[in-house]
Amino acid sequence: MLEPLFIKATSLSDAWFQTLYMCVEKGRSFTINRGSFEGQKRLEFDFITIHITHPWAVPLLPKVNPALGFPDPVEESYLDDYLPYLMTGEEKQGESYTYGQRICKCDLAWLPDDYKELKEILIQEKEIWEDRQILIEEDGKYFLNQMELMIWTYKNKGHRNNQMILQVGQPSDMVLIDPPCLRHIDTRIQDGRLHFFPYFRSWDLFGGFPANLAAIEMMKQYCAQQLGVENGEIIASSKGLHIYDYVFEIAEAIRGRSMDEFRQMS
Repeated sequence: MLEPLFIKATSLSDAWFQTLYMCVEKGRSFTINRGSFEGQKRLEFDFITIHITHPWAVPLLPKVNPALGFPDPVEESYLDDYLPYLMTGEEKQGESYTYGQRICKCDLAWLPDDYKELKEILIQEKEIWEDRQILIEEDGKYFLNQMELMIWTYKNKGHRNNQMILQVGQPSDMVLIDPPCLRHIDTRIQDGRLHFFPYFRSWDLFGGFPANLAAIEMMKQYCAQQLGVENGEIIASSKGLHIYDYVFEIAEAIRGRSMDEFRQMS
């Protein structure tokens, strides 16, 4: 039987430490059959939801006790490089996708040359189709910036709707060797605050979790500022949050236990 779990945390760092501790206790051990790190073992949750009430609290990235002799899971400088991959359409040669390309420069290949013919059957207002921050045109091709569309819609059509979900996943991902782990970031403005609800199909708890959530938090701060609302909470979920076997010893050291104690518990 599946065991869905829930964690309530104050900060991103608190969320990481709590989730790491729980993964060692509750994660199921198995060997990866296909995908990243094929053949390795990992501990993985059946399904977990993490409610972070103050994700803006600094530091955004967790800090490991230096006395343990292990580096922090994510270096501070990493966010400077990672953030453009979430908030812009930047894509390097050889990459099949980036989160930012899917969110901020989504290819609208299905649009006909004369996309204006679709105005009568599409539900979105004409202002969207005329705004080049939302509908980007390059060399006769059209791209959608979902983040700017979300901001425009909340500002111009009110806060109470359930349509503003930033979508990363698409059906064609099924044929990729390594499809995106982040599938979507759902959004809501409640009580004057912008809240984000990211979902990951698979998620590396040790390094990916803190880097992803810190960047998503910075994106949320930007969007809240553009909207003129307060910055809100994050409720993240995944059916594949995990740690790999090469960080078991680090996780145990952070918890204050030895690998021998871990093996006795397993």
